Amino acid sequence: MTGAVATLEEDGPGDMSGTPKKTSKKMRTSLMAYAFMAPALIVLVLFVFYPIIYSIPLAFTDYSAIGDTSFVGLDNFKRAFNDSEFWIAMKNSAIFVACVPVLQILSILLAVVVNTKLRGVTFFRVLFYIPVVTSMIAISIIWSFIFNPDGIINSLLLQYGWIKQPIYFLADTRYALASLMFVTIWQGLGYYMMLYLAGLQSVPEEMQEAALIDGAGKVTVFFRITLPMLKPYIWFCSLFSVLSALGVFDVVFAMTKGGPDKATMVMNLYTYNKAFGTFEFGYSAAAGLIMSVVTTVFSLTIFFYGKKGGMSYGE
Repeated sequence: MTGAVATLEEDGPGDMSGTPKKTSKKMRTSLMAYAFMAPALIVLVLFVFYPIIYSIPLAFTDYSAIGDTSFVGLDNFKRAFNDSEFWIAMKNSAIFVACVPVLQILSILLAVVVNTKLRGVTFFRVLFYIPVVTSMIAISIIWSFIFNPDGIINSLLLQYGWIKQPIYFLADTRYALASLMFVTIWQGLGYYMMLYLAGLQSVPEEMQEAALIDGAGKVTVFFRITLPMLKPYIWFCSLFSVLSALGVFDVVFAMTKGGPDKATMVMNLYTYNKAFGTFEFGYSAAAGLIMSVVTTVFSLTIFFYGKKGGMSYGE
């Protein structure tokens, strides 16, 4: 009894006085976290959320920066659906999504390679990640020189006699869009490689070693153990990659400006040209709103498919 009273005397006041202290500490921690997030949140509110919210009513108007702005209802949307260039841009944006499976498969394979314990593997990890932290505009300029008719690719192909005349990668409607897709895959390879590398290093080695001891081959271990454990990473990377593909702009703007003959015109460039080329801000907002709906549908499809398919640990 005496021991119990002593315990209560020691713990009781501490618990009573500790509760507000713990609450105060949690509040300070939360305030500190919000303080660190505040600069990024302010930037997002000013340059992302506010323009998105403002563009919704703008899509229903004939906006003029110097004259009167008039309400036009659904006219901008009707015009978009009847515009052939709009549908070309939508088609090219959808084709860009074809980059996603190629990029994800290559990233997984590359992550498997650099996950091995070999001398100099850290150097190769850094080497593949350099394009990720390099400006896309700078990358586009470099690849424009490489794809040039007098560039290194055509020079090598002509030297070895594989082609008779230079290939106009960026000026031929047959190759322009594929060339831009190749650049985006090359630039994003290192980013997704690092994500998958983190996933590979989280896979328990005991499971792989046990399977190998039981007689399973390395290929079987990869497809039966490693790859299923990467499902959450595949889900996230695929979703993020689809959003990036649908929102592609910089590489197209820097390398082709949507040409030749609109073969590389994508939705972001289309809305940009309408807003800042012909100053049709209301119509541009309407086209952008349509693209936002399409992007949301793509995202929700991948999200619910991933949930249904068990894209998380333990499912």
